[in-house]
Amino acid sequence: MNLFAVFNRDGGTFRTTDMDAYCAHALRTFEGAGHDIECHVVSGDRVVETMEKAAATPGIEGLIAGGGDGTISAAAGIAWRSGIALGVVPAGTMNLFARSLKLPLDIWQALDALAAATPENIDIASANGRSFVHQFSAGMHARMVRYRNSMTFGSRLGKMRASVRAAVGVMFNPPEFEVEFKAEGKTGHRKVSAISVSNNEFGPDPLMYADNLTRGHLGFYIADPLKPAGVARLTFDILRGRFKENVAITAMTATEVELHFPRERHDIRCVIDGELLPMDRDVRLKIHAGELKVLVNEPLPRGEVEQQGSGI
Repeated sequence: MNLFAVFNRDGGTFRTTDMDAYCAHALRTFEGAGHDIECHVVSGDRVVETMEKAAATPGIEGLIAGGGDGTISAAAGIAWRSGIALGVVPAGTMNLFARSLKLPLDIWQALDALAAATPENIDIASANGRSFVHQFSAGMHARMVRYRNSMTFGSRLGKMRASVRAAVGVMFNPPEFEVEFKAEGKTGHRKVSAISVSNNEFGPDPLMYADNLTRGHLGFYIADPLKPAGVARLTFDILRGRFKENVAITAMTATEVELHFPRERHDIRCVIDGELLPMDRDVRLKIHAGELKVLVNEPLPRGEVEQQGSGI
């Protein structure tokens, strides 16, 4: 394949990596497997621009993207729109998409796996046209990210500590808001503390990522209004892999979800693949089944849709 690699030197693990040596290893690894590849290390503020130029280059068949979840999410959207394959080098804190793809989480091993990988088609989702590979969320998660972003941290470990402090802050001050929704012909109007819509259903892992990205549906989760004790119980159920069994959670699947937030607020925010963003009062979320081509080092399970009891 004719490949173009873009590595975010400001992303997670790459901050402490000899990137000249890493690029040299990437060239040896991919060329040794019969690929043609260009390797570029760029600052975070130039990553998207560089990936877009790469995808628009005639003859490019695949984009190898290295960085955190934000970088990988942007790369997935570019690869999806351009119709080229995506290879993921997980250099961030959580690396949730790489976990879903069952790729090695070590940045050096990831290169070896991708060089020997084959393209497979998986699902990608969108919120008002903006693509995402992991989840869209509002409420508790958005508040936690806002709290975390207000803190100062300069390392991966520092970010993890800030995330824990932010989570504790949300536990003692959970949000409550109204939402109207429509999914698979079902409608509702609820007060909630959190909403999450995922690219395929979350698996049992406490990190909450999809363990199969080929089922062709969204996971749709609503949390009832919670007090601090309820947030603590939900956290405990997440840690033991029983998030969907929590009494405050409504879980279902859908190919499309429409959300409307009836109360106008100037500070409303959502999180899309880890990035805190302004949120429209009307949000339409869709699954795009089998439309993203990714490089994987082992065949992905082709799953059937597993229906969840909705309780709606």
